[in-house]
Amino acid sequence: MLRRDNAQSWEVQEDVFEIEKVLDTLKDLSLTLKKEIILLFTFRTKKEGGEKEISMKDYTELNKAVAKSKNVDMIDVEIFSGDDIVKENIKNIHEAEILVIGSNHDFFKTPSKDDIISRLLKAQEIGADIPKIAVMPKTIEDVLILLNATSEMYDKYANRPIVTMSMGALGVISRISSEVFGSAMTFGAVGEVSAPGQIPVKDLSIILNILNKSFKR
Repeated sequence: MLRRDNAQSWEVQEDVFEIEKVLDTLKDLSLTLKKEIILLFTFRTKKEGGEKEISMKDYTELNKAVAKSKNVDMIDVEIFSGDDIVKENIKNIHEAEILVIGSNHDFFKTPSKDDIISRLLKAQEIGADIPKIAVMPKTIEDVLILLNATSEMYDKYANRPIVTMSMGALGVISRISSEVFGSAMTFGAVGEVSAPGQIPVKDLSIILNILNKSFKR
């Protein structure tokens, strides 16, 4: 059956390096949501498409403080930040009993099928609870490569949920159908999009409800 995680995202840009302000915001969100919506915390670094630069020391301290606050359900960790840094982040987050999404974003191309699977396996092997990859297609064939890799990873190698998507206009079909191929969730936009090709949540909900009625995996 198709699964749809009831998650939303908020952006805290100006005060993101002031940890206490970030924690205050997360506390307010947690109280408002009352655990009815899964809260995923992400600092997306500039090298993977984010708005701001950050040192790995500050990145680690921010994620650790957020995890210890217990006001989020999951924290995103970028898997290609250096193995020692990633392991430290995952260790800190798991010690606070928070789940880790191990992510990788390629805004320039779609890697080969084997490379996509290799990146997802790396996230799985290094300890992420949910490996995730997002890639940029240049052709329709690139989108098919991503979906084929998703299916093979899901069927042959994954021992936990995985998340995959193809970005941009060409990749929109992956955002509404990748669960058919084994991806555990998708991302929609509430207001301003945070990645190319995101679909408004209202439209996405309608499409997923239609698929839910007819598909079981």
